Amino acid sequence: MSSHTTLVLAASLGASVYLATMSGAGATMHGQADGSQGGSAGSMMDGSAMGEGLMMPSFDAERGRKLFASKGCVVCHSVNGVGGEDAPPLDAATMERPMNPFEFAAKMWRGADAMIYLQREELGEQIELTGDELSDIIAFSHSLEEQRKFTMDDVPLNIQRSMHHQDEEPHEEADEEHEEEEGAHGAD
Repeated sequence: MSSHTTLVLAASLGASVYLATMSGAGATMHGQADGSQGGSAGSMMDGSAMGEGLMMPSFDAERGRKLFASKGCVVCHSVNGVGGEDAPPLDAATMERPMNPFEFAAKMWRGADAMIYLQREELGEQIELTGDELSDIIAFSHSLEEQRKFTMDDVPLNIQRSMHHQDEEPHEEADEEHEEEEGAHGAD
């Protein structure tokens, strides 16, 4: 694995926790587009401090639903039967509860080589996730309520094309073999 790939994976998969400087007014919280500042108050699930210099990101299942589709996770993983079959389904009903989000990231890390290969094959590039995006996708993968809303309508057209391309590959190979056979018979 190249050092660039290792750095990208370390940044995206291992970034479920932010190293933040918790001085003065505090650190800006995930999802606060108004520029308001967050501090160390609140539960760990809302982006609060969990120790010196560490903060647990927010987990927003609705944003995760949108990211699961738009980033291309749906090409290989399915939810409610919508999505690919190259990787395990991520139906909330089958998820361990409670789930440690670091275990989720660790499972991704262990499968990184295969995931990167499939992403490049199916999407043409490696998916890059920020820590915030990963936390939202983890929240979606554990939210029965948000998964009930997930349909093919959530999947952008460019991602749908990748999904259809995936379905067509075996047919294209079969067509090529059939053409070769016909060419061989025509030479008789």
